[in-house]
Amino acid sequence: MASKYDGLARIIIQNVGGKDNIQSITHCVTRLRFSLKDESKANTDILKETDGIVTVIQSGGQYMVVIGNHVPQVFDAVISVGHLESKSALAGGNEIESTGKQNPFNAFISIITSVFTPFLGVLCACGILKGVLALLTAIGVMSAAGGTYNFLYSLGDAAFYFLPPILGMTAAKKFKLPEMEGLLIGLAMVYPYLTGGDYDISNLFGIPVSMPPSGNYTSSVIPVILAVAFAAWFENKCVKKIVPDTIKLFGVPLITLFVTFVLTIFIIGPVASAIANVLALFFNTLNALSPILMGAVVGFFWQILVMFGLHWSLVPIALSNLSTSGEDIILVAMLGTTFAQTGAVLGIWLKTKDKKIKSLAPAAFVSGLAGVTEPAIYGLTLPKKAPFFRTCVIAGVAGAVLCTMGVKAYQMAGMGVFAYPAYVNTSTNDTRGMIISIVVTLACVVAGFLSELIFYKDDAPAKKEVKVEGSAQAETLVAPIKGEIKQLSDIADAAFSSGAMGKGIAIAPSEGKVYAPADGTITAFFATGHAIGLTTDKGAEIIIHVGMDTVKLEGKGFEPKVKQGDQVKKGDLLLEFDIDYITSEGYSVDTPVIITNTPKYDDVIPTDAASAAVGDTLITLL
Repeated sequence: MASKYDGLARIIIQNVGGKDNIQSITHCVTRLRFSLKDESKANTDILKETDGIVTVIQSGGQYMVVIGNHVPQVFDAVISVGHLESKSALAGGNEIESTGKQNPFNAFISIITSVFTPFLGVLCACGILKGVLALLTAIGVMSAAGGTYNFLYSLGDAAFYFLPPILGMTAAKKFKLPEMEGLLIGLAMVYPYLTGGDYDISNLFGIPVSMPPSGNYTSSVIPVILAVAFAAWFENKCVKKIVPDTIKLFGVPLITLFVTFVLTIFIIGPVASAIANVLALFFNTLNALSPILMGAVVGFFWQILVMFGLHWSLVPIALSNLSTSGEDIILVAMLGTTFAQTGAVLGIWLKTKDKKIKSLAPAAFVSGLAGVTEPAIYGLTLPKKAPFFRTCVIAGVAGAVLCTMGVKAYQMAGMGVFAYPAYVNTSTNDTRGMIISIVVTLACVVAGFLSELIFYKDDAPAKKEVKVEGSAQAETLVAPIKGEIKQLSDIADAAFSSGAMGKGIAIAPSEGKVYAPADGTITAFFATGHAIGLTTDKGAEIIIHVGMDTVKLEGKGFEPKVKQGDQVKKGDLLLEFDIDYITSEGYSVDTPVIITNTPKYDDVIPTDAASAAVGDTLITLL
């Protein structure tokens, strides 16, 4: 399933000004470090009030979102949901270890998202054009047999009819196959010989061929994506290794395209079509058994799926429904979601006294009407949680009503108010579905507005006290570094000096060596060597952070002696660092020693000594 941090990641991306405002992103042991084009676009107050974020610090040209020990998982989620791989500027050029291979479902969602995103705007534009034509013919303004209709319909329908070539090209970019090869695979699948007529497509090499239920691959989604995925693997792993350099220019694409196309006709296409048909059958059967349940489930969960990027798993099913049966219910069941969000934004806009929130609301309201709810979700409703889930309930009710009343989509259209023409039945010129959808979505706006006018509270709830599962034993930690003792409040970094990361103490080192303060396991050792995470055998979770902002040194001046996962004993040497070099580069060497699971203890008592030698008592945990 999707990472549990995907929702937090989307809130972070939205409130640092969006992905286009991000120049680069990296992380250290406790925080995400952004380089932003314009820091004034960041909604710092919203981020600070979001559960899962400790605080936000702006310093030295970096915009830092303090997360805590699980920052690597949040970083991975931010990169994944924002598709920010090209903007990941990892310190020192060191790659962060993968948290593990994606499971098949996560991989599928990632692929679908990457393949659709590059032309989603064009797809919506073509859908709007088709919807408007359907509406004009339904009310008698335009004739479906006229020249104007035929020309404009050709433009609107082209993106859907030739979906395989478009997807072939975007999928090729995703799978690192030459884009022209991906395009050609898609074009071959919709070549006129294969779309009907008097051409014999009953067999290939004398072997019977099974075409999809629709009769051809026009408007299909999954078959071409799987075909391109296979082609990329086959070419990169097999073909390039066996074709001589003298004929690679034409030999590689010749073999790749021939083998891929044959396998697509015999295996990939029929199997992919069957899978899509089974999924479509599930939703259609659910709707037949209980339209109320179908609409309520899809309507309630749609925005939650959007939050995790999982709604992309339903988009191919909707497209498959439209191409095979000419109608769809998934696009109907989710219709109320954007309007419920839009109404909620209007309610918050009028109710709030917070100037920052009030300034965000107008743009979120306008974009919500157009069906783009990310500013509303990640800027206003989701950080407050309750407004978000109230809109989910409203959308669930709307979905149940729409499905119960038999509304269906007959074509892909735009989002928000631009979706209405999709519910016009062009074969009968019936506008009943569109009229019902307009009434229901207006009701969603009103319900969302009234719910926030009644329930929204401006005062953000105080951050909940961190509850840490498990138990910890009392123990005494010894000084890991020789030097002068300092209080955390005297440290220049707000994340440490405020106590937000936990209680502890700091040392101004007189010797560039770090030793283990207790027996335990190295649970984190950042690639630049400036920070160590250690969990003691008795349960204390400790961060030893050498210097302030020393991550920017990219590992220079640090020499790790252990690695993540090592078992250590009290007094073992963990790290050597060059005090003179670090200070000559303009960085403080003040080193906080933080107990990050402070809430486990009745008290955390630092020493009151002015200085400490390695092995002296430093912190007592009760």
